[in-house]
Amino acid sequence: MTRPTTWLRWRAAPAFSAFCLAAGLLAACSTPSDPGWRYQPPAASQQPESASGWTPKPGWTMHREAVAAANPLAADAGAQVLRAGGSAVDAAIAVQMVLTLVEPQSSGIGGGAFLLHHDGQRVQAYDGRETAPTAADGKLFMGTDGQPLPFMEAVVGGRSVGTPGAVAMLALAHRQHGKLTWAKLFEPAITLAEQGFAVSPRLHSLLQSETALKADPVAAAYFYRADGQPHPMGHVLKNPELAAVLREIAAQGPRALHEGPVANAIVAKVRQHPTNPGPLSANDLRRYQPKEREALCFDHQALQRALRICGFPPPSSGAVAIGQIMGLLARAPQGAVPLSGEPGPDWLHSYMEASRLAFADRALYLADPDFVTAPAGRWSSLLDARYLDERARLIGPQRAPQALPGQPGGVVSAHAPMPEQREYGTSHISIVDRFGNALAMTTTIEAGFGSRLMVTTDPSRQGGFLLNNQLTDFSFTPADMQGRPVANRVEPGKRPRSSMSPTLVFDKASGQLLMSAGSPGGALIIHFTAKTLLGTLGGGLTPQAAIDLPNFGTLGGPVMLEASRFPATTVQALQQRGHTVSETPMPSGLQAIQRGVKDGQPVWLGGADPRREGVVAGD
Repeated sequence: MTRPTTWLRWRAAPAFSAFCLAAGLLAACSTPSDPGWRYQPPAASQQPESASGWTPKPGWTMHREAVAAANPLAADAGAQVLRAGGSAVDAAIAVQMVLTLVEPQSSGIGGGAFLLHHDGQRVQAYDGRETAPTAADGKLFMGTDGQPLPFMEAVVGGRSVGTPGAVAMLALAHRQHGKLTWAKLFEPAITLAEQGFAVSPRLHSLLQSETALKADPVAAAYFYRADGQPHPMGHVLKNPELAAVLREIAAQGPRALHEGPVANAIVAKVRQHPTNPGPLSANDLRRYQPKEREALCFDHQALQRALRICGFPPPSSGAVAIGQIMGLLARAPQGAVPLSGEPGPDWLHSYMEASRLAFADRALYLADPDFVTAPAGRWSSLLDARYLDERARLIGPQRAPQALPGQPGGVVSAHAPMPEQREYGTSHISIVDRFGNALAMTTTIEAGFGSRLMVTTDPSRQGGFLLNNQLTDFSFTPADMQGRPVANRVEPGKRPRSSMSPTLVFDKASGQLLMSAGSPGGALIIHFTAKTLLGTLGGGLTPQAAIDLPNFGTLGGPVMLEASRFPATTVQALQQRGHTVSETPMPSGLQAIQRGVKDGQPVWLGGADPRREGVVAGD
């Protein structure tokens, strides 16, 4: 039988010494064949910071290249790759593999990712989103009583696992933009997995509050002590099983994950779950293909400057929703006020009403473009100036009783809106290199610790890697009471809708890259990223100052304000406008890198979220 997937060929990237010589950077460059670079694990004092919750971040200034990632060990690995002459994509691969080890609750080789890349001339969107098994259908998350399953009942086990896509997508990007050899980029994660890493405060606290993970014997033996308590902060945790798997992927490419012993172990874990098995098959893994899509870009005016903002197209809903929110806000009462500090109630009211309209459109239209037709034949119809003008007129001084989807191009949708459903998880990486490349990559296994299934190929070795629960991003309900299908329903081979919002910002006139940004946070990713864009581009804030601003948002219902960050007068004023207000923890994990000037010289300004353990590293 002929295998339908054409796997990438593994090779060293083309030599680039001529480029280095022309740029006067030969001494700083390293060729792919240069064996001189060896990954050096950081000293113990450089391990993840000693407190979770809110840890103030200083902001960073880099002159040539920068990596912003959710864990210091991952950021450091990416920075070492850049210093060795690697590209932004090379660094992203090293970062992702280390995150698989040190931030297993958020992303990894068992999940998927969206990567937005700029090579100085064009923007490319690499889709490594998971896909539904061929045996899955719209009833996947419906119970025998005809009702949707409780969310956590659907998450835990094999039912929620989609075909992983992150590794195959990174291989595609590396084939086009890599400078160092593929295998070299796995050395940091392999070294740390074998030598061990210190359990961070965040990982420890999440393991303390986690219950379902203990039901998986492999995960329980790895993450917890014999008494059932998680390993303490600072405990050196080794993962020899992950090191072995990464060695195979380093040598064979994604084939090592999608075929052979590792693929067999994934399928067995999913299909043989004792209470909640899933339909993922070896053929699903073998047939998986990443995709290159056209980035979704829109114009934005800020501080008397014309900008071009590029994000990820569907199956992500991020760029569409952010573009609509920013466009509607600019047209709304009080919306044009710059976000240069804690937002007041008038601005927040306009923002929330704009968001409700955007999320109404999101619920009706947004889904995998290989299965659903865009309204008026193009996704940009949702961002057309005339359409936004029309929608902005719905924003009044009081909360509207309903926020209904619009009809871009006058087209009436045959779909039903997707009911509100929980979303979780994720990690974000922003990188710029010395060669003029930049990327924003958001990567995920969905909920914290994904499906709570840990894969191992050899039970005698400790550890492994976690599988995603990405299929729960589909609508549990395939159709409404009238029988109208939900655009984001489960279908074989389909990619679930996402909120991941990797974003690149450019000066429209010159095409110069200005910023890379993104965040984890489920559906709230849209608001976290929009806040950072509005604060930097419109408010003139540094990335760190914008990230530090209090979080806020709505998914169409109550207004959510970050707990203890807003005065009572703001809450009361919003309530007087008709909003229900919920003050709640909103732990974003924003990362951003922005072009700036210091002492008359061009620099990169970096910011990382004080709510998590991320940092910016580079030169």
